[in-house]
Amino acid sequence: MLAKGPSVNREAAKIVRKICEDPAKYNVLVERGPLGAIIIDAGINAKGGYLAGRLITEICLGGLGKATLSSMCIGNIEVPSITVYTDYPSISTLGSQMAGWRIKIGDAIAMGSGPARALALKPKSVYEKIGYRDDSPEAILVLETSKVPSAESIQAIAENCHISPENLSIILTPTSSIAGLTQISGRIVETGMYRLVELGLEPNTVLYAWGRAPIPPAHKNDIESMGRSNDAILYGGVTYYVVDCEDDEQLKNLIERAVSSASKDYGKPFSEVFRDAGQDFYKIDPQIFAPAVMTIVNRRSGRVFSAGKINTEILLKSILK
Repeated sequence: MLAKGPSVNREAAKIVRKICEDPAKYNVLVERGPLGAIIIDAGINAKGGYLAGRLITEICLGGLGKATLSSMCIGNIEVPSITVYTDYPSISTLGSQMAGWRIKIGDAIAMGSGPARALALKPKSVYEKIGYRDDSPEAILVLETSKVPSAESIQAIAENCHISPENLSIILTPTSSIAGLTQISGRIVETGMYRLVELGLEPNTVLYAWGRAPIPPAHKNDIESMGRSNDAILYGGVTYYVVDCEDDEQLKNLIERAVSSASKDYGKPFSEVFRDAGQDFYKIDPQIFAPAVMTIVNRRSGRVFSAGKINTEILLKSILK
């Protein structure tokens, strides 16, 4: 049975209203789109930026996590970084932030993330696993896209969320935009959560989570920009989870497999991995989609387990292209 918890859509809507009240401050464009849905452009025709990207990260987390911006050193280059933390790891990451909804926009497919997923139950198996559902009358969806969704797409999204289109807010963040790159790096904790659950960890045993990743520079080439956004997490992302687990051996055995260096595709910039796979994500070893570093603290035993490392060499190769 799916149980109610804090409403990710209601909490995220508070942040959306903050953006809509002062769009000039956040360099976004806000308008009523097809069927009355609110469309927030954070990087297509709008400038966007770090301020918008930070808040979009918190929206993706369903308002149940916080994001702060700082910097980190990669070799001799200082780059921006984002730190995220949450006291609701399974709900805020798997139940909201995860890009788990494939949405057709014209001839293309955009990945939908954010709290609207918890109304549409996309995918349902995730919500059954974490035991969560939302019942908000409004929905917030974040799309990684360079296109504004049509009336047909908006109608389909609203119907899946069981709401009226005018109660739907859609935030558009192209991968190559600063806001887009910021919120992608802000998925560092979610990336690790997904990997841990794939390896057999019960998601609701994770009590608290923290993570940090560099925000890479944008690139004029879409594949290179996408590659940099992945490299930031795979080679520069650091995560920390506090769990309540009966079995320390389980944690010890899974953590070495939960970091990106466990993948056979590890060791070169992601744009190269992608091209070598014929630009087909399904031909890439899924183990590569993991943080560079992971630490797990078992609150029950007090034991600490850690694996992985930041790969400065690959990060520099990626951002200096």
